[in-house]
This record gives sequence, structure tokens and C-alpha cells, in this order.
Amino acid sequence: MEILISGSIAYDYLMRFPGRFKDSLLAAGLDKVSLSFLVDDMTKHWGGVAANICYSLALLGIKPHLVGTVGRDFGDYRQHLEDVGVQTTSVRQHDSVFTASFFGNTDLENNQIASFYAGAMGLAHLYSLADVYDGIPDLVVISPNDPKAMIQQSQECRMRGIRFMADPSQQVPRLNGEELLQCIQGAAYLVVNEYEAEVILNKTALSFEALREIVETVIITRGGDGSTIYLAGQVDPIQVDIFKTDYIVNPTGVGDGFRAGLLRGILAGFSLELSAQMGALCATYALEHVGTQNHHFSVEEFINRFRTRFDDHNQLDQLL
Repeated sequence: MEILISGSIAYDYLMRFPGRFKDSLLAAGLDKVSLSFLVDDMTKHWGGVAANICYSLALLGIKPHLVGTVGRDFGDYRQHLEDVGVQTTSVRQHDSVFTASFFGNTDLENNQIASFYAGAMGLAHLYSLADVYDGIPDLVVISPNDPKAMIQQSQECRMRGIRFMADPSQQVPRLNGEELLQCIQGAAYLVVNEYEAEVILNKTALSFEALREIVETVIITRGGDGSTIYLAGQVDPIQVDIFKTDYIVNPTGVGDGFRAGLLRGILAGFSLELSAQMGALCATYALEHVGTQNHHFSVEEFINRFRTRFDDHNQLDQLL
């Protein structure tokens, strides 16, 4: 199956603050915040939502097509992605700008304050899916990107009859209600965390029941409480637990890992419950490392670890 993952491609600058943000945030002074957090360390990593999803999908045996725009500093990043099996011919490079950059600061409680420099990502709206990929893919994932590009690609998928997953996540605060509707209307899957889901309902003035009527399947991630799957035509949701670990290092990229595992299960034809369980383990691999593309595993290692927590009834053997 051919899958296109569209969205941000970026460098991540990750910092660790040896305290708690809440100790410096005063409720009575939030209207005039001026704070600087002295961090202990900073590391630079490959990142960007679309690239992160592609990386973990490649580890799971899929060769996804990455769709996005990058700058003149992308050369070593491209080689890194191609080395693990990501197809980058659908990436467009602009030498007049730098690749997008994410700056994330995480405290002792794993709360995070972040900033994002768009750079080349701001040019993503210049390209349609048809411009970078010939034919009709089996599935397109539209993840955080230049807002114009997200809206255009969603419209293109509807017009061309292409199934797509809406993953607006980090762009939910930026998009207004009408823009959010344009991004998610008719999606085969909508994947957001519980806070983003509330914001979407608030901005669009939709009830949750109405939201379920305009997308086939809604999947809400709930941090340490796992994920909840709302299937079309099914009243009772499916609850999926996290894959527990005692080795928590950094939360950046956990959601991207979840989506990669979820997508691998969907592409294999597994149930959404099993697919979300795969997502839970993939998320844990990301959680156990600093950086969103520093985890490594073979498909066999993934399956063996999966079976220490979940029962796949030997279905994952299909991945070998």
C-alpha cells in the first residue's frame, strides 16, 4: 500500500529545565509574563511531525512517501531518512531559506513550553499532492504544516476521492473554526489529543456527536490514560491502554510515534484496537529517548516486546 505523510520537516532543539514551570507562573500575573528559563543542556535532533511519523513507519517495514518543504540545510537530513527507508522524492527543497526548527523546553514534570520557526515550511502551500506524487495513494496523512497547505490538501483529497487522516494537532490553536472544518471534513480518521479535541469543538461550535458525523473514525489520545477510539456506527468507544515503561526520558515525538504504529496496523488491515496498541508501543519507544528519531528496533524486536504487554493472537507475524 502507498501512503503519503504530509506535514512539517524540521530540526528539533530540545532543552531540559531543572525545575517546574508552575513555580514561576503566577496566576495573577499571566497578563504580563516575562520569563527566561536557564536550562542545563540542549541537543539538536531530526524532527518535524511528518518526518517523525515516516521514520517510525520505516522501522516497521513501510516505505512511506514524505511530503513537505525544506531549506538549504536539508542534505544530511535527507540522507538520514533515505537510509532507514523513507522516500523523499516528494520533498521540495528551497535554497533561499532554512528548514523549519522546533525549540522545546521540558521541565521536571515533563511539561513543555515550545516555539516553532516555520522557515521553508511556510512554502508548503505552493505544492499540491498531485505536484509531488503521480497516481492515487491508498492513504494520505495531513499533519501539522503551513495552514494553507493543510486546507488545500484536505480539499484535494475530497475532490480526488483519496482517503485521508486528519492530524491537525499543533496547528489547532492557529486555525479558526472554519479552517478546522475544512481540514477534517470527510476524513477517514481524525487523530487528536483530548485538549485539542475540546478546542476543535469549541472553535467549530460542533457537538461531539456532530463531529463524529463528519469523520469516519475519531481517535483521541489521553496521555497516561491511553487512547479512545470512536468507530463510525458504534456507540461504545474502545479504550486502549498505554505501553508502560519505567524509563521515561522526553515526551517530544510521543504522539508522532503513536500515529506511526497506528498507521502500520491500519495498512496491515488490523483492527483499530490492535493498531492503537501498536501505536502505544511505538510511542513508548519515542518516550524512552531524547529526540524523536533516535529510537531503533527491528520488526522482530517490536513484536517480541509488544507481546509482553498485549495479545495480538499472532497477527503481527504478518509484519515479518
